Amino acid sequence: MKGNLAIVGLQWGDEGKGKIVDVLSEKYDIIARFQGGHNAGHTVYIDKEKVILHLIPSGILWKHTTCVIGNGVVIDLKALKSEMSMLENLGVSLERRLLISKKAHLIFPYHVTYENQCEESLAEKKIGTTMRGVGPSYEDKIGRRGIQIADIENLQYLKEKLSLNIDYYKHYYRVNKNEILEAMLNEIVHVRPHIVPYLADVTMYLTDKMEVGDKILFEGAQGTMLDIDHGTYPYVTSSSTVSGGICTGLGISPTKIGSILGIMKAYVTRVGGGVFPTEIYTNEAEIIRQKGKEYGATTGRPRRCGWLDLVALKYACTINGCESLAVTKLDVLDDFDKIKICVAYQHKNEILTDFPSELWILQECTPVYKEIPGWKTNTHSLKNYDDVPLQAKNYLKAIEDYLGCSIALLSNGPTRKDIITVKGIE
Repeated sequence: MKGNLAIVGLQWGDEGKGKIVDVLSEKYDIIARFQGGHNAGHTVYIDKEKVILHLIPSGILWKHTTCVIGNGVVIDLKALKSEMSMLENLGVSLERRLLISKKAHLIFPYHVTYENQCEESLAEKKIGTTMRGVGPSYEDKIGRRGIQIADIENLQYLKEKLSLNIDYYKHYYRVNKNEILEAMLNEIVHVRPHIVPYLADVTMYLTDKMEVGDKILFEGAQGTMLDIDHGTYPYVTSSSTVSGGICTGLGISPTKIGSILGIMKAYVTRVGGGVFPTEIYTNEAEIIRQKGKEYGATTGRPRRCGWLDLVALKYACTINGCESLAVTKLDVLDDFDKIKICVAYQHKNEILTDFPSELWILQECTPVYKEIPGWKTNTHSLKNYDDVPLQAKNYLKAIEDYLGCSIALLSNGPTRKDIITVKGIE
C-alpha cells in the first residue's frame, strides 16, 4: 500500500467500516476520524471479544497507531470519557496515542432534549435519529452558537456561552436555568482533567506528520446515502459522510487524501426512517437480519434489510471517487437459492439508471432486479479468493462490471482473520 487511504461507507451506514479500518490499520501510522458523533457504532472483534467504538477510531486497538478525532466530529464529553475508560480497562493505552481537535464541537443535554421533542413532533414522519443530540449540535455549529471542546479550558468563557445557549433552548426546559447551568459545569469540571491533555491542533499535527512520511488512514462514519448534502434528504445524518468531508473535517488539502476505498455490504441495510428502494418485505429479510446480526451497534434497533442496490452504489462510488471496494458479509448470503441485484429503477413508464435527486421520485420507484443463482456453500471459513465458489465470484463480478470499480477485499466473518484479499490497495 502506498500513501494515505480514505475509507468511506457507500450505503446507509453499518457497512462494516470498523472491521475494515481495524484490519488495515496495521499498515498505517495514523487513523483519523473526520465527522459524526457517538451516533456511529464501529464493531470490531479482538480474540473473540466484541469491542464497540463510537468516537475513538477503530485503529486504536493496534499499539503502534496514533488516533485523531477531527474538528468535523461532535463530542459528548461523558460518552468520550466512558469510551476512554472502557479501552483503558481492556489494556489499551491512550497516552500519546489519542489527539482531539480543539475545534471539535460539543453535545450538551439540551441538544438531546431538543432532538427528542423534535422527533416526537414528527410522529410517523420522524427521521429515526439515535437521540444522541448529534444533529442539534451540528445545528448550533452552523447557527454560530456552538461550543468547541477547547472552551472547556476556560470555565468563565464556557459559562457565558452555556448561559446564552440555555436561554436559546429555554422552551424545551421546565427546570431552573441556574440548576441546569451548574449541573453542566460540574460535570465538565469532573471530566475536564481526563480530556484536556488530549486536545491538539490536529491540522498542524497531520500536516507535520505527512511531511515526514507518516501514512494516514481516514475513517468515515455512517454512509454516503446518509450524507447531509448527497443522501436521501431529509432522512440523513447531519454531517458530510463522503470523501470530501475529510478536507473540512480535518483541515487538510484534497491532494493529501490519497486512495479511496468504498465499503459495502453484499446486501443493504438501513436503520430509521426514509426511502429504501430494495427493502425486502418477505421472510428473506429476517433470514438476513438473523444471520447477519443486523441490529444497531449504537441503538440495538433491528435494521431494515434489502437486496443489493447497484443504482445507489454507482451514485455513491461516483461522489466519493472510489478506486476500489471492500465487500463485507458475503457469507450472510450463503444459504440463498437465488440472489437479487437491483440494476435499475422503474418510475411510472420510465427506466432509470441514475439515482434520482428528488425524494418524491425515489419514493415512487420500484427496483428492476437481475437474479443470480446462489452458491449454497459455506464461505465463512475461506481464506483465499481461489476457493470462493464460482457463483459467488459471478455475483462479485456483476458488482464490479456495473460499478466500474474493482473489489480489493472480501469480509466473510466478524474477526480480523475473516478477510480475503482479492487485489492490493494502492
